Amino acid sequence: MKKLVFIIGLSSAFLNAQYTEINTIKEIRTTGKGLVVSAHPLASEAGAKVMKMGGNAYDAAIATQYALAVVYPQAGNIGGGGFLVGVKNNGERFTIDFRETAPAKASRDMYLDKNGKANTDLSQNGHLAVGIPGSVAGFFATAKHAKLHMSQLIQPAIELAEKGFAITEKEANLLNSQMKYFDEHNKSKTVFQKSTPWKQGDILVQKELAETLKLIQKNGAKGFYEGKTAELIAAEMKRGNGIITLNDLKNYKVAERKPIAFDYKGHEIITMPLPSSGGILLSQMLKMSGYENIEKYQQNSPEAVQIMVEAERRAFADRAEYMGDPGFITDKTDYLVSEAYLKSRWKSYSKNFATKSSDVGKIIAQPKESTETTHISIIDKDGNAAAITTTLNGLYGSKVVVTGAGFLLNNEMDDFSVKPGVPNMFGAVGGEANAIQPGKRMLSSMTPTIVMKNNKPYMVVGTPGGTTIPTSVYQSIVNVVDFKLSPNAAVNAPKFHHQWLPEIVSFEKNFPKYTITDLEKKGYKIEMWAQIGRTEMILLDENGNATAVADGRGDDSVAAE
Repeated sequence: MKKLVFIIGLSSAFLNAQYTEINTIKEIRTTGKGLVVSAHPLASEAGAKVMKMGGNAYDAAIATQYALAVVYPQAGNIGGGGFLVGVKNNGERFTIDFRETAPAKASRDMYLDKNGKANTDLSQNGHLAVGIPGSVAGFFATAKHAKLHMSQLIQPAIELAEKGFAITEKEANLLNSQMKYFDEHNKSKTVFQKSTPWKQGDILVQKELAETLKLIQKNGAKGFYEGKTAELIAAEMKRGNGIITLNDLKNYKVAERKPIAFDYKGHEIITMPLPSSGGILLSQMLKMSGYENIEKYQQNSPEAVQIMVEAERRAFADRAEYMGDPGFITDKTDYLVSEAYLKSRWKSYSKNFATKSSDVGKIIAQPKESTETTHISIIDKDGNAAAITTTLNGLYGSKVVVTGAGFLLNNEMDDFSVKPGVPNMFGAVGGEANAIQPGKRMLSSMTPTIVMKNNKPYMVVGTPGGTTIPTSVYQSIVNVVDFKLSPNAAVNAPKFHHQWLPEIVSFEKNFPKYTITDLEKKGYKIEMWAQIGRTEMILLDENGNATAVADGRGDDSVAAE
C-alpha cells in the first residue's frame, strides 16, 4: 500500500553521539505503516526499526521500552513497572500487569516511627522505598505476542547505552535539579553525577547499563531476576537498608488480566483493570458525563467542564474507598461501573453549583502517583495495537542506582497508603484497601487504552501524569468522540483535572478564562498549573489512514516504520 506521510516538527538529523539536537517529529499521517509514539525520539525510532525488521506492535513495544530505559531515565526503566493493553488483529484482547510488588519483609506499618507517625521520607527516597521491579518480566510476557527474538529487540538499547546519546536542554536541567539527591542516596558515583553542571549536547554514556542489558540478552529474564544482576540489586539493598532479597526477585510474577471493556457511543473502550484504578475511573467518568449529553456543548466550555469535573469528583471518591490490588481486596469493579450505581451517584449533580466532596465520599483521599510516568502508543501495519504505560513513580524513582548494574530503582512503595490518613509525597491520603502487605501491588492510575470502532482499533491513547492520567485520557476520548476534534487538537488542547480531594480544580495556564470565571461563580476553587500530562495518541479512520500525534508539552516524538 502506498505510504502517505506528512511530518510536522522536524528539528535536525537523527540523534546520535555526533548530534546535539533532537529529531522530534510531532505528527505523522500515513497509510499501511506501523507507528510508534513515545516520550523520546530515539525510543520511538527503536520501535519503528524493529517493525521495519519484520516485527509487530509487540516487538515495537518491547524495543521502545528498553530504549526508554536508556534515553529517558527519569521514567523509562528496567527498575520499575507498568501495564500493557493489547488488541490483536484476530480480535484477541489482553493485558499484562507488570506492576511492582511489595517485598516479603514489607509490613503495614513499616514507615511508622515508635509514636505511630509516618516517615514519608523513607517511602519516597532511598532504598526502603523500592518495590520489586516488574518491567523486565513484563517485556518477556509481551514477547509471546511478538515475532522477533528478544536479543534483537534489546540491541538498539544496548547500542544507545554503550555509544551514548546527546541530551537535550530539558534533560540537562532535570539531571542538574536532582544532583543533590543522587549524591545523598548513592555511595558510589553514578553516571548521572558529574563535577560540572550538565548542559545541552552533553553525551550520556551508560556502560554498566549496557552490560546489564547484555545479561538479559544472553540469559533472558533470569539475566535480571537471578544471577549477577539480582546479586547486585540485593547487595545494593543491604548497602542502604533496603529489604528486597534474592528470593523476592526470583519469585516476581506478572499477572495477565481480563481487560475492562465497555461501550461508549458506538465505540468499545478496552482499558486496564485493577490494580490500576484507571480503567474503572474512565468507565465511570464517561458513563456519568454521558447522562448529560455532553456532545451538545462546546469543548472546554463552562457547561462541559463542570459536567466532567463532577464525574471526576465522584469517580475519585470511589477510588479512595474501594480500589486496590484485586488479589488482596474484594473486587467491586462490576458494581462500581454498573448503570444502576452510576445513575444513583449522578443524582446529586446540579449545574447550578459545585458539589461538596464531603457529599460524595468519606474524607480519605487517594494516593497520587508522580507525574514522572511515560506512555507509548503503537499500531502496526497489520492492525495489532498496544498501549503501554510504565513508571519509576517519582522523578528518577528512589534516586538509587544499582552499583555495578547502572539502572535506577523505583520508589513505588509510596503509592501504597503508608498510613491511612497520612498524605503521601503528593499530598494525597489513602485508605485500607491500599494498605501495605507483602506481595501486594500498589494502586495505580495508569490508563493505557485502546478504543475500538467496527471491531477495529480506532484510537490508541495514554499519558503520564499520576492521578491526572485517567482524567487526561477521559478528556482525550471526549475531545475526539463528542467534540469531533482532530487528534492534534485533542492532544494539545488545554487540560483540566479534579480528583475529589483536595477540593480544587486544576487548569493549565492557557485554559479559557471565561470558563474558569464561570466555575468560580458556582463555588469551584481553582488552581493554575504549568502543564497536565503528555498524551500520546494514534487515531485511525475506516480506510486505514492513521494519524499519530506526540504531545507538544515535551520532547515526545512519533516514528513510522
